[in-house]
Amino acid sequence: MERTRGGRGSVPSIPSKLYFRIGEVSDIVGVKPYVLRYWESEFPDIKPSKSKSGQRLYKRRDVEMLLKIKGLLYDERFTINGARKRLKDWAKSDSREQADSAIQESSGPRQLDVFEVHGGPDDGEGQSEETERVSHRESSKVLIKIRRDLETLLEMVRQ
Repeated sequence: MERTRGGRGSVPSIPSKLYFRIGEVSDIVGVKPYVLRYWESEFPDIKPSKSKSGQRLYKRRDVEMLLKIKGLLYDERFTINGARKRLKDWAKSDSREQADSAIQESSGPRQLDVFEVHGGPDDGEGQSEETERVSHRESSKVLIKIRRDLETLLEMVRQ
């Protein structure tokens, strides 16, 4: 199995196909098949279909989720419950980001969009378009995090 270069947490390449059998998934993820079957019982998002002969058929989404689970459990040392909660938090944040981008696209510029990102004293000179896009993306992520923190605080105050 070919792996992408990188240090700890390098991600294996996933072949381009519709379905994977448990042996293939086991090789890709790097755990035994019985571990995959156990994770199926613990993580509701992992739902392989079954062939007529009863063999599990995983979709690419399932394999990607299993790689995330392995990273949380093995690399970041989460418990099963902690990993389950983290995946749920990621799903919430993904749906919020999608909703935020949909709102932003449909309603035009928002108030926060009028602020420019300033990188340093010679801002605007010598900066490439790509650098500006990265800065804007990073600023958006920071603003989204601030929004989530404020929403959490608001919920705490209301309780």
